[in-house]
Amino acid sequence: MTIEELEKKLKTDELEPIYLLYGEETYLLEMQLRKIKSKFGELVKGINYIEVDETNFDRLISDLETPSFGYEKKLIIAKNLGLFKREIKKRGADFAIKRDKLFEYIKENYDELKNSVILIFIEESVDKGKALSQIEELNACICEFQYQKLPNIIARLKAICKAYEVIVDDLTLKYFVEEIGTNMQDLINEIRKQIEYAGKGGTITKESIDLLAVKQMESVIFDLTDELGKKNINKARVVLNNLLYAKEPIQKILITLYNHFKKLYFVKLAIAQNRNLAEAMNLKANQLFLVNKYKSQSDCFSISELKNILEELINLDANSKIGKIDLNIGLESILCRYCS
Repeated sequence: MTIEELEKKLKTDELEPIYLLYGEETYLLEMQLRKIKSKFGELVKGINYIEVDETNFDRLISDLETPSFGYEKKLIIAKNLGLFKREIKKRGADFAIKRDKLFEYIKENYDELKNSVILIFIEESVDKGKALSQIEELNACICEFQYQKLPNIIARLKAICKAYEVIVDDLTLKYFVEEIGTNMQDLINEIRKQIEYAGKGGTITKESIDLLAVKQMESVIFDLTDELGKKNINKARVVLNNLLYAKEPIQKILITLYNHFKKLYFVKLAIAQNRNLAEAMNLKANQLFLVNKYKSQSDCFSISELKNILEELINLDANSKIGKIDLNIGLESILCRYCS
């Protein structure tokens, strides 16, 4: 099921006997896990609450069998065991046997377990295969926590603002996401600052975002590239110096700048070859809203200019590693040469 379906289910229905929660969006996953714990009720570690990882996986069947003395049910969270991966055999025949034995035990004792245990598997990723189908056969509640797409992110942020009676429109929130990124933890932290600043009945604006928000590196690199596209070396150097003043490592700046120009280069090639821009840049589903921004910025550069900048950045990296040039000086020199 989707994240939204799970959220709705947790509000209205009883807890399921078995859950499999997995995916990249760990903030939302942990948030739903907290809701499950809250709905479950009092948790006493070692009695009605058990945490399982690779170090105590051998005890999981025993934990399922042991009653939760004094409590109706037991909550067991099994985290990052790697039970749902195709390469399970690479971890050894013994691990594969234990995995199969666990699933067989759950299947044979499901009717009894559903009245005494709530078992939650949490994984970073799973492979659609035999292991996953075994859990599906048990009517487990399976939810993948993918990075959220822009409309979902905006809807979530707007709901938070509404709860605090703060006004914000979709266009402003789109700008907010462009500046902060799509990591939900970062977005929640930053929107709280905006809410406090606006106050009850107030409005979040582009100006308040520029004033308060801690921009992600990629967003600042967009700003830097905008100034380069305009051949405005003074403003480009200000953006670069602000990054250095914020203690961003120069090597990280170089890598991020290189990756950004590489995307712009791929955009120019994709346009020339009539290819899909998102695929050419290898953007994730939650980054598709950036396509037009990359396309617009690529208009400021020719293919040959982008190729030259990439080659210069590669040479700078190589020469700095053997002590031929300082990275800071070399990077400023590349910017100045382009803007000249």
